[in-house]
Amino acid sequence: MSKPAVLVTGGAARIGACIARAFADAGWHVVIHYLGSDEEARTLAGSLPSAEIIQCDLADGDAAVAMVQQLAARLPDWRVLINNAAIFPYDAATDLDPASNRSAMQVNAQTPARMAQVFLAKARAEGGRRVIHVTDQKLENPNPDFFSYTMSKHALAATIPMLAMGLAGPQDRVYGLAPGAILPSHDQSEEEIELSHRLNPLVRKTGPGEVAAAALMLAQGYLRSGETIFVDSGQHLLSQPRDVIYLAREMTAARL
Repeated sequence: MSKPAVLVTGGAARIGACIARAFADAGWHVVIHYLGSDEEARTLAGSLPSAEIIQCDLADGDAAVAMVQQLAARLPDWRVLINNAAIFPYDAATDLDPASNRSAMQVNAQTPARMAQVFLAKARAEGGRRVIHVTDQKLENPNPDFFSYTMSKHALAATIPMLAMGLAGPQDRVYGLAPGAILPSHDQSEEEIELSHRLNPLVRKTGPGEVAAAALMLAQGYLRSGETIFVDSGQHLLSQPRDVIYLAREMTAARL
């Protein structure tokens, strides 16, 4: 295989699929990870010039580590691991749900950290390896909603400088990519989507293509290891008392 390879977790749908397409269009071999989106993964892979699919439940950390080890042994030039997959359960700061918290911490933080460790230790890559953890603008603009999800993204973000200092080689990079409100979430109406996605300083919708473009830029390794970039039209610069899903819902209700 002459193409450099990238693994995108959660790569069959939503932002992950957009990232997968962007890398494929740029000449990469894309490994599309998925859990239950088998049809979507196969359809996407079939539409790309060079792609394959791989199924794994990231709730099983040992299985995820084995997946990375297998890919590292097989791919001759595996340059980028993008930890994009995440679960987004609702609980609040007033009532942490233990089951949701365990799942979010496992899938969103512990498993990606273990995958990054194995990737940096085992993958073969020309010009160094890149780990890109997809975090969230909530790192800088927290609110009481989605408590366990936000907690898990803070935990994932904490691994970025530690991996950069403790495991990455001189040519390797470990980055964070923090999107804001990009795609519809949960049970949003069309009006709520339009409102929530513009609750940022630029009053504009940030597109998934912008996140994909940022991932491609980070894959080049131009920034120093340990950096995080925000793709959110400045949302992380605000102080919002609730998640934009509920801010938009309150605004919509007030108009009625």
